[in-house]
Amino acid sequence: MSKTQLTTQGSVAILTMTNGENRHNPEFAKEMQQQLAAVLSNEEYKALIITSDNDKNWSLGIDVNWLMPAMKQKKADEIRGFMHDMDDIFKTLLLFPIPVIAAINGHAFGNGAILSCACDFRFMRNDRGYFCFPEVDLSIPFLPGMLAFVKKAIPDYRLNEMILTGRRVTGDELAKDHVIAQAFSDNEALQAGALAFAKGFDKKRPIFGEHKKRLHKEIINIIDTENQTFIDNLQLMM
Repeated sequence: MSKTQLTTQGSVAILTMTNGENRHNPEFAKEMQQQLAAVLSNEEYKALIITSDNDKNWSLGIDVNWLMPAMKQKKADEIRGFMHDMDDIFKTLLLFPIPVIAAINGHAFGNGAILSCACDFRFMRNDRGYFCFPEVDLSIPFLPGMLAFVKKAIPDYRLNEMILTGRRVTGDELAKDHVIAQAFSDNEALQAGALAFAKGFDKKRPIFGEHKKRLHKEIINIIDTENQTFIDNLQLMM
């Protein structure tokens, strides 16, 4: 069953997550990689929007119904492969040669919130949905690379509070901190606003990609070097 759908609105690619809570597991990661590759292969696209067709959730992060049994069954290679695949997705988004806009139309928790931070811009509803890092309550530490690119999206004082408390934050709060570009009254306004913003881009891919490559050089290096040790040792949960 497909977990994503790729559609087109003029020069804008819209990647819609279509699996309810849109939790991340090996199948999700493989499909996301394929969809991002499809967008990259089409030179007509000037921007990418990532959203969800679920009225309640954008993405609730790691699929615990897959992860917990995999850990109990000691499927280390499967878990490592998934973590490397997610790192590949994060790196692809960080270096994507067109703007990537997260239209967060519901809850973004854990790895879902982290995924949005790999995007260039974020928009969100203020009538529904929370943004949250619950890892502190789930005994899951952030990988070094995750922390590096989450910091590009969230001011230090807000990130410190969110990571250490696990508190759920609203769209209006995130707008004040410029974590999101704008909070909208409902999903219809959100999608229209994100699309209008995306359609405003007509940048040349080589220079746009080079800017992102230089901006995120240190982040990519951390993902490539420091994450490897943690993944190899499977130091995912404490």
